[in-house]
Amino acid sequence: MIPEIHIEDYNYGLEDSRIAKYPLPERDASKLLHYKDGKVGETIFRQLPDLLPEGALMVFNDTKVVPARLHFQRETGAVIEVFCLEPVQPVEYNTAFAATQQCSWKCVIGNAKKWKEDRLRLYNPQDDAAISAIGLEAVLENRDGQTGIVRFEWKDGSPFSRVLEMAGTVPIPPYLNRESEQIDSERYQTLYAHIRGSVAAPTAGLHFTQDVLNRIKDKGIDMETVCLHVGAGTFLPVKSSLVSEHPMHREPFVVSKTLLQRLAGKKTPLVAVGTTSVRTLESLYYIGVSCIENGQPSDVAQWAPYEREYPYSTQEALEAIIGYLESHGLDQLVAGTRIIIVPGFRFRLVDLLVTNFHQPESTLILLVSAFVNGDWRSIYDYALSHGFRFLSYGDSSLLERACV
Repeated sequence: MIPEIHIEDYNYGLEDSRIAKYPLPERDASKLLHYKDGKVGETIFRQLPDLLPEGALMVFNDTKVVPARLHFQRETGAVIEVFCLEPVQPVEYNTAFAATQQCSWKCVIGNAKKWKEDRLRLYNPQDDAAISAIGLEAVLENRDGQTGIVRFEWKDGSPFSRVLEMAGTVPIPPYLNRESEQIDSERYQTLYAHIRGSVAAPTAGLHFTQDVLNRIKDKGIDMETVCLHVGAGTFLPVKSSLVSEHPMHREPFVVSKTLLQRLAGKKTPLVAVGTTSVRTLESLYYIGVSCIENGQPSDVAQWAPYEREYPYSTQEALEAIIGYLESHGLDQLVAGTRIIIVPGFRFRLVDLLVTNFHQPESTLILLVSAFVNGDWRSIYDYALSHGFRFLSYGDSSLLERACV
């Protein structure tokens, strides 16, 4: 049964002064809240390895943020912002990034109604010769409100990934209320970012330094990765009072067969770095159910966890995915999820969560509440009263479920 949840019950007072507008000089100098057995304490993030259970498995999201915000100019001089969300033609990220002449993307378009011309040229106020040489132009193929399909064409033969690096800017969150700066190119990216595709950073990972990663490894904690490309929907507020009326966006992800095999035999605590890793890992059960019942994986629907009882164990579900991959000669699962994790959700895989402090009345607050069995307010009250910094560039937390 879909739970009846009112988003107003997940509000808290967040003043603008508490939102971290810039990262700290050192990634691992941020504060770390520790929640365990209903008790809240704090330390510094670089002490995280000391708090992790020995023998745990830690999973990171190795997606890489792309400079997906582009600006084009009308003949009148007006500037139109185009924010790339996901590729349409070619549909695969890697193929779209490798395109050398043109590609089409679903985009959010600023001032969309003002786009009257057939094509717009790239806005280049500094008259940068290298950017001019790209010859990037945008053609609006169709529009639906503030979103649309935009075809990009360019003439210098560069792959589209290079075009974005040259002409685009990092799409920092709108609540920072500032333009992207040079510091964001480095710091709005995890050290282990690897696979291009996100338009928002998996921000829990921004605190990790090589020293912290080395100390985690030295403690005997294994580290694995998944890849979920974070979409612009991560910025979207819940506008309906009833959460059941809020549509979740699809996000594509990839999980290796090796990790699936490790999870199927899991006997030690599983630590997820970030809510994106949680959503990926917890989606696996329902993909396994699809493999059992339908013979193949399918995307996870938003309310699948709540619509009925499932008779299968987590191990059975994971082994069904592994069996499907092996029978088709595949070494990784490629799928998508719209899963929403709200109070009442049954966690089947994740035991500990590293995460930042999220916006009021957001789906991420709902996920945190579900993870700590409804005790989210004591965590946030502590953070607010002890000088913690909030949101993407803010401080972090380590949350432990009661079962650990």
